[in-house]
Amino acid sequence: MKIILLFTLFLAIGLCFLILSMHMAGFFDLDAIIKRARCVPPPCHGEEITLDRWIKPPTNVTHNMTDEELFWRASLLPQVDKYPYERVPKVAFMFLTRGPLPLSPLWDSFFRGHQGKYSIYVHALPNYRPDFPSTSAFYGRQIPSQVAEWGKMSMCDAERRLLANALLDMANERFVLLSESCIPLYNFSVIYDYLIHSRHSFVGSFDDPGRDGRGRYNPNMVPQVHITQWRKGAQWFEVDRKLAVFLVQDTKYYPKFKEFCKPACYVDEHYFPTMLNIELPQRIANRSVTWVDWSRGGSHPATFGRDDITAAFLKRTVEAKNCVYNDQSTSICFLFARKFAPSALEPLLQFAPILLGFDHYKSNSQT
Repeated sequence: MKIILLFTLFLAIGLCFLILSMHMAGFFDLDAIIKRARCVPPPCHGEEITLDRWIKPPTNVTHNMTDEELFWRASLLPQVDKYPYERVPKVAFMFLTRGPLPLSPLWDSFFRGHQGKYSIYVHALPNYRPDFPSTSAFYGRQIPSQVAEWGKMSMCDAERRLLANALLDMANERFVLLSESCIPLYNFSVIYDYLIHSRHSFVGSFDDPGRDGRGRYNPNMVPQVHITQWRKGAQWFEVDRKLAVFLVQDTKYYPKFKEFCKPACYVDEHYFPTMLNIELPQRIANRSVTWVDWSRGGSHPATFGRDDITAAFLKRTVEAKNCVYNDQSTSICFLFARKFAPSALEPLLQFAPILLGFDHYKSNSQT
């Protein structure tokens, strides 16, 4: 009798649980629960995969990716040249700086009214905390950064980091490297048209037989780089999307330059110019679009302050020169200039209506 009573009790409890489970099923979608348990995103959780998901740029530039992860992600280049959607190409303005951008008010005037045609990325010291107002084009545009030392591979790492972050936005088509001391020499429309319609990227790459050129070459660079292939160029470059991907994904030349190009070999002057001269010389214009003045001598170009900024000086930076654009002669050779001290901001803003207006230049005047 005890065994029968015990069995009856367990049976009753089981029936109670069965009835309770059937009742609770009315409040839950069991199929959905099973689907979520088996599902690997995407497209779980009812998410629909659309083209917008892949082409929409990141909402902000902060992330937790390592450089290795970031470079891998940025190297995923579409293999079809024609985009399957209406795409407005953008210019990525990449600022490599230690900290503050004292000339940002001038740049804000430059960018104003051209949203959707540009992106901004700032690489500063990791502990720098910017205080741009929410109305500034630079607000929230500082990427995860690391220390970059002049003349060392960490400087090229910073440049590649800027390129990789900019590549995450599929709309970015041209990529220009600038410093905190750079200014624009024309209005946005002129510079945008000049870069977007260029068939070449603007990277200087020349053979310098002297001490500061071939004199920095290390024979251990062989077999990747022979002395006859060794090139020098300005750090401040501008490249299109395909070249940006090429620079980010390089593993062939990077180890050699990191090990065998150390001060007094300044890697930021040789790494990209040499690599591009070897692999893709037909894609570069072999000149820079950033003006500097070396006439004062020394290892660094001249710096300009408040007293230097005059109408005559600004005219000199854009006066007619001989250069080639899309295989035609042009008088517009430089789009940016450096180095400008913080004290130059006030007079530059006074000249901004002229500097950023340039009504006598039309957007197609480069040809």
